[in-house]
Amino acid sequence: MKFTVIVNPAAHKGSARRAWPAIQTELTRRLGPFEPVFTTAPGHATELARTALAGGARRIIAVGGDGTVNEALNGMLDPAGRLTVADGVLCPVPNGTANELCRALGHLARPGLAFDAAASTATRPIDLLRVRCTGLDGSTVDRFGYLIVALGLAATVSYRNSQSRWLKKLGGISYFLMSPPVILGYRPRPIAITIDGVKQAPRRISTAMVGNTENGGGGMRLIPGAKFDDGMLDLIEMGDVAPFTMLTRVLPKVYSGDHVHHPQVSTGRGTSFRFESDVETLVDLDGETIGRLPLEVSVIPRGFSVGSS
Repeated sequence: MKFTVIVNPAAHKGSARRAWPAIQTELTRRLGPFEPVFTTAPGHATELARTALAGGARRIIAVGGDGTVNEALNGMLDPAGRLTVADGVLCPVPNGTANELCRALGHLARPGLAFDAAASTATRPIDLLRVRCTGLDGSTVDRFGYLIVALGLAATVSYRNSQSRWLKKLGGISYFLMSPPVILGYRPRPIAITIDGVKQAPRRISTAMVGNTENGGGGMRLIPGAKFDDGMLDLIEMGDVAPFTMLTRVLPKVYSGDHVHHPQVSTGRGTSFRFESDVETLVDLDGETIGRLPLEVSVIPRGFSVGSS
């Protein structure tokens, strides 16, 4: 099967470049000699994936973090979220600040698994997130993802983290380190949530996340129980939680998933969600800031496939 290897050398604030030779050796051992293509700017992986598929490639091997993998995925889809090539397969290889899809697939626990999956003909279906929101420039953003859509506090932490060169070099722990200063300065917003067409009354919310998988933010179990192949999306929201309580009673428990038991934390499930607020509220998809509310999220069951060993 013809494949293309897309590499983001700037991932992990540039440290991914140093790790690439070792990754290339492992891939060559399994795939044989190949010529990788390198991204040069944000969004370039989308263009490279689209070009590769048009040239006959069927496996897109994306080497980088979740941002790179998400870009490559969007290059494999048409505007309606359908694969432009029915047998196209995405193969993520972890080499970024956060590698949550690879974590969910078990690639971080068994480092060789990602290379084996890239070379295998086996596949695994994954549900697709369709996300529509208002861009920071006022335009309409229509994107697809596979992990978590976050808004409010969690999205602000991600945005601030992306602006810090030294923190991102620390990997996934950077999200945890950025959280306290953001929490201390953040104020909950009045947000109205609609789940599967049923609109709820606005309420003050610190943060909300709609997820396709449990993990985010460098291994935090943000949405315990979420699965990326059940055709459903899971919601977790944190209400009007005081900063001190957030820092001492909620944040320390996000790695175990026990934060869901706090009385100000609630959960839900559905196939479509809408979030609205009169106060500007950031939106994050798969670790990248994409815009602000209003936000619509829906699921496309088994929308794409990843390589599996």
